[in-house]
Amino acid sequence: MEYAANTTPSPAQAASPSRGPDPRDKRRVSLALQGGGARGAFTWGVLDCLLEDGRIIIDAISATSAGAMNAAALMAGLSQGGAQGARETLDRFWLAASDYGYISPIRRSLADQFSGRWNIDASPAYIWANLLSQTFSPTQKNPIDFNPLRDIISRTIDTDAVRACSDIRLFITASNVRTGRPRVFERDEVSLDVLLASGCLPDMFHAIEIDGDPYWDGGFMGNPALWPLIQGGHAGDIVFVQITPMERAGTPHMPMAVSNRMNELAFNSSLMHEMRNLALIQELVEQDALKEPYAERYRDLRLHMIGDEAAIRTLGVSSKFNVERAFLLHLKAAGRACARDWLATTFQDLGKRSSVDVRGSFL
Repeated sequence: MEYAANTTPSPAQAASPSRGPDPRDKRRVSLALQGGGARGAFTWGVLDCLLEDGRIIIDAISATSAGAMNAAALMAGLSQGGAQGARETLDRFWLAASDYGYISPIRRSLADQFSGRWNIDASPAYIWANLLSQTFSPTQKNPIDFNPLRDIISRTIDTDAVRACSDIRLFITASNVRTGRPRVFERDEVSLDVLLASGCLPDMFHAIEIDGDPYWDGGFMGNPALWPLIQGGHAGDIVFVQITPMERAGTPHMPMAVSNRMNELAFNSSLMHEMRNLALIQELVEQDALKEPYAERYRDLRLHMIGDEAAIRTLGVSSKFNVERAFLLHLKAAGRACARDWLATTFQDLGKRSSVDVRGSFL
């Protein structure tokens, strides 16, 4: 299935670098899509830009939570209408999510709206919901198991079309509550429940039961899992889309700030472990201490990152629950801009070298 833009430039266009990138110059990559609630709209913008540009061919996707929703929307749309269909399906999913922003009591305070802040820490409804979460379990406070995400996915993502997108390998991570282990669902296993399981926040929703086991958000065990792309993907380049900050200056002291940082550390921990392991394995490869065929797999592995660390540091954990349309569109625009910059500066690295110093950043 060829889903990149099928445009053939004239000889004059091909010869002139001022006319923009050559759409015939395509690179195959795997995508690693992080979870992060409403902040996944940043990834929406990244994917929209990559699809519009047309030079990126996706070999495989590993995704968690909001990343899984983006991956499923993209693949369903590709099956039904190519690159444009994928962009339209992503639009439908996120705009449907924003419809709940009109009726949700959890919204920014007037002070936050006037000051242009996107966090909802000061929202009385958000504060009250946090207190309820510390007192009552989801089965107590939500006995009918109402989950708006179930309705949004059902209306916007055709899981049959996801499974039919045979040109892209898909790996979706959820956390098995019973065993404490990650489970990676592949494309042929994707269902509504699998998507819900990958994004199931345990303090908000009932655990999702699949094959007799309960599942919570995949971010606890893989946000996202990189090893399926290394073992099951064919592309040597992995492009990680970041929506949760790794670093923050100083030590948090206020209760909300402490809680925010604890949440970020928890949902980055599995990724940090995988990155450290990857860095150590690359050292072994360079020292000829790893046998074939495993050495070749890691020797040819190149890592890249699309993200705006400085911008996402301004967003606290509460922003994950802000589904106001203005915020989601703001994030989409930010993701598109970041992806455009990344294509301009990093596209030529694909297939040649890593643009992320894994050992310098994670060891």
